[in-house]
Amino acid sequence: METILITGANRGIGLELVRGFASSGRHVIACCRQPAEAGDLQSLAEERDNVEVHALDVGDPSSVAALAGVVGDRSIDVLINNAGIAGPSFQHQGLADMDYEGWAETFAINTMAPLRVLQTLRASLANGANPRVVTITSQMGAIGLDMPVMFAYCSSKGAVNKVMRLAAPELKREGITVALLHPGFVQTDMGGPGAEITPEASAQGLISVIDGLTLDDSPCFKTWEGNDHVW
Repeated sequence: METILITGANRGIGLELVRGFASSGRHVIACCRQPAEAGDLQSLAEERDNVEVHALDVGDPSSVAALAGVVGDRSIDVLINNAGIAGPSFQHQGLADMDYEGWAETFAINTMAPLRVLQTLRASLANGANPRVVTITSQMGAIGLDMPVMFAYCSSKGAVNKVMRLAAPELKREGITVALLHPGFVQTDMGGPGAEITPEASAQGLISVIDGLTLDDSPCFKTWEGNDHVW
């Protein structure tokens, strides 16, 4: 049985990833900042003995370090860096007005934290079967696309794309695949109710892509539909 560790698992895409992987028989380590307030996730864990819930604040180095103790000597087959934030309010992350403190926080969560989690679980991944490190990114971070909005969010996603691409060659030598996945325009807190697809549809597509990843794909930037995305 594969073991999947998911950050930001309490709602939206993260919650549906937990549901999807658990439904297919995988063991899921679901992590979020405040498990006591994650009612839907807790209910899912009560229904299924292959879901465990743990506290993890990806922006807190000590919390990430404690994750090693949670995993222990278990192997991790898939790490999904899903936790992320949109950053400062829309009007305060642009050319005319930038909330620099908020921008720094956005980088800490969206760019630095995925690498920190990866470093913490690197040995556990190396022992996995077809180990994969997946970071949920966004097309808004693609340098090849013009996205002149949300400077903090877009730059943090572009930066994490580069960070994971830099990590990929060394991890490939250890048998670990690195992938960046765009989940689509999803009906989450950020996308809003008018977005194109539901979290369930996004998660189903992402799971299909993740299941098909091999070392030959590393590094890659793909959409939830499995198409190659421009970097």
